[in-house]
Amino acid sequence: MTSAPRPGPHPGSRPRTTTRDPAELAERLNTWLGDRLPGARVTDPVVPESNGMSSETVLFGLEHAEAPVTACALRLAADPAAYTVFPRYDMARQYRTMALVAAHSDVPVPRVLWLEEDERPLGAPFFVMERVRGRVPPDVMPYTYDGNWLHSATDAERARLEAESVGLLARLHDQVPLREAEFLAADPGPAVPADTEEGDSEEAGSPLRHHVEAQRAYYHWVVEGRPRSPLIERAFAWLEANWPVEEGDTVLCWGDARIGNVVYDGFTPVAVLDWEMASLGPRELDLSWTVFLHRFFQDLTESTGQRGLPDFLRRDAVEARYAELTGHTPRAMDFHTLYAALRHAILMLRIAYRQIHFGEAVAPRDPDDLIMHRATLEAMLENRYC
Repeated sequence: MTSAPRPGPHPGSRPRTTTRDPAELAERLNTWLGDRLPGARVTDPVVPESNGMSSETVLFGLEHAEAPVTACALRLAADPAAYTVFPRYDMARQYRTMALVAAHSDVPVPRVLWLEEDERPLGAPFFVMERVRGRVPPDVMPYTYDGNWLHSATDAERARLEAESVGLLARLHDQVPLREAEFLAADPGPAVPADTEEGDSEEAGSPLRHHVEAQRAYYHWVVEGRPRSPLIERAFAWLEANWPVEEGDTVLCWGDARIGNVVYDGFTPVAVLDWEMASLGPRELDLSWTVFLHRFFQDLTESTGQRGLPDFLRRDAVEARYAELTGHTPRAMDFHTLYAALRHAILMLRIAYRQIHFGEAVAPRDPDDLIMHRATLEAMLENRYC
């Protein structure tokens, strides 16, 4: 018996991420690698269950006498037939960002090996990097739920992971020379159509203004031909009315700065993943994303009657640790935390529309019901979220 599509997303579900055939992908990858390392053989290709909602990942072994590594991961631009999360995917930009971070900081990133911008070998551009083994805090079910390694850790172990994870942001922001990252200013990343318009305020042209306007353009792309979100539009209006007096210095921002994108050996970070949202902007873009994405999972957990991890990645603790490491006291964090919630709402709306597209969910009367943290964002806008 087949159940009817359910309305809206759920934290325990994983929507469809691809329409590609994994076996065919592996065969084509084997052919492509043979041209670069004659005699090379792909072994044990796996498309992980945790495959991302944007770029796709294939894990595989590499057999060759001169192979630079024996365990690899391939990042492939999203399948255009799978109702993509972003309008475009610049794999060269991700590859270049990871190489830059590796060259100019001690932030651990996987070694990038090959970049292929031609769509013909696998049907989309891709790059290959070293696969770093370890463990990652899960998204489904979220690590705040009982029954996973991070939830089962001691308070001291989680405190260590938190401190070292905030340290990643501090080192990234302080160590990578801004002049080497200027290519990120010219290209705002995967979420921005080419016709993005700048704001008309005096902040127009600043990295923060550019970032917000890029998100506004992304939102308009998401709702094209679909119902608009009154809540998201209220949040954009709130940003304009509460724009920071001082935006702060500009750094290279990771973009998707959350512990679910870090591989840990024990409780020590050994690989920072997912650089497709990298940008130039204030330090607080990364700090607020880290804090909010944890709080998003924590709020979901509490809504099910579980305690979760209420003392983990608290905003005050993250701010204090970052200030201690960098000498920079985070500013305008109310603004940036709401902006993080807004950015996440746009992503969730797109993913929900994708589920509706594939018949995995039904459209509610109110499009704001598709935003899982609707109550959180509403509380933020009404200054009653704590």
